[in-house]
Amino acid sequence: MEYSYSYRFMLVCSVLVLCLNTRGARCQLSDDFYDYICPDVYTVVQQHVYAAMRTEMRMGASLLRLHFHDCFVNGCDGSILLDGDDGEKFALPNKNSVRGFEVIDAIKEDLENICPEVVSCADIVALAAGYGVLFSGGPYYDVLLGRRDGLVANQSGADNGLPSPFEPIKSIIQKFNDVGLDTTDVVVLSGGHTIGRARCTLFSNRLSTTSSSADPTLDATMAANLQSLCAGGDGNETTVLDITSAYVFDNRYYQNLLNQKGLLSSDQGLFSSDDGIANTKELVETYSANAHKFFWDFGRSMVKMGNISPLTGDDGQIRKNCRVVN
Repeated sequence: MEYSYSYRFMLVCSVLVLCLNTRGARCQLSDDFYDYICPDVYTVVQQHVYAAMRTEMRMGASLLRLHFHDCFVNGCDGSILLDGDDGEKFALPNKNSVRGFEVIDAIKEDLENICPEVVSCADIVALAAGYGVLFSGGPYYDVLLGRRDGLVANQSGADNGLPSPFEPIKSIIQKFNDVGLDTTDVVVLSGGHTIGRARCTLFSNRLSTTSSSADPTLDATMAANLQSLCAGGDGNETTVLDITSAYVFDNRYYQNLLNQKGLLSSDQGLFSSDDGIANTKELVETYSANAHKFFWDFGRSMVKMGNISPLTGDDGQIRKNCRVVN
């Protein structure tokens, strides 16, 4: 899908409004931050993301998820990249789950050779996520830049603040509200599950057991197939989040929900749960029928999420190595 100049102009105007209204945003990010101090940043990030996705198409989804999980804890500050037993990457929602660290490392190494101590790890994650979406067939959106890197990780914040696939929709909406996002953002950003995979441990609660039958909001044939996949395993077997177009960024995710083919409880709940029927079902129906609106709103919500409590000015630092503070 191609986008005209007018589309980009309207999106940039929307970004300015969002910046003014997003809790924690300082409105110091811009789409031209590196144009004069490190103009090659876009090419370097593009090349690495493209190469990584040629090797493993799933990497686009992994980089998108990395950005999401970074921004929801301490804001978009690259703290998820920090090593250490008390790091966010070892929090329960992230352990054996969040991926893409090696791609970020490779990008950072190249950028340090070209323009040392200029491009933050937080901005690399944001840009990589944008290209991951684009190279999966999703929308282009202007990634605002100028973040600086955090000095500490927050494992407890990741354990408690990240939305869980087991939570009711009302609780997920509240966690989005806590970082300045709204119900529309919940539905739109959940649409990122149009690409990527999930482990059995994240959806096995919906399958039949010796004491309970399968979730009635899960398509029976799909439930049987998932049962076969996960039976006897350790919970780490994976399957695609979108069974109709696994590696293409489109609106099929929402169409799946209408047919009870959402993989996670938190996905199907947007359409089928009591909370979903009251708050999110109508948006699911809208995006299932209108891919262009989904693409537009997704770019808008990604920019809004990228403005969650960024460190700018003299706050934080520009890490030389994304895994450790300077």
